[in-house]
Amino acid sequence: QVQLVESGGGLVQAGGSLRLSCAFSGRTSSSYAMGWFRQAPGKEREFVAAISWSGGITAYSDSVKGRFTISRDNAKNTMYLQINSLKPEDTAVYYCAASRSTAQSMSYGSDGIDYWGKGTLVTVSS
Repeated sequence: QVQLVESGGGLVQAGGSLRLSCAFSGRTSSSYAMGWFRQAPGKEREFVAAISWSGGITAYSDSVKGRFTISRDNAKNTMYLQINSLKPEDTAVYYCAASRSTAQSMSYGSDGIDYWGKGTLVTVSS
């Protein structure tokens, strides 16, 4: 069993930055690929970014590439999402996810996700 707890969401103006964190725990949690998904009001949950268990491989959706950076520190059992140049369309609940599969496979969608966090809300004002 892997537990995921997100933090760092909030209200920010367009153009601003945030850093989301996901604390993970569980006996083998550091061996999982991990990632972020988001769900905007009235829309389906979508992939944002993923990172391999070692941190050596990352994947991003086209809509966030160049603005978002995913990283992880297995010694601290924490994954991060640095979000820069925020846009109003980035407003969503951001979910942390863990998968026994690969970071690349997480980019294909949420079917292969084994564990989810409860989410943290990011609101971007224009």
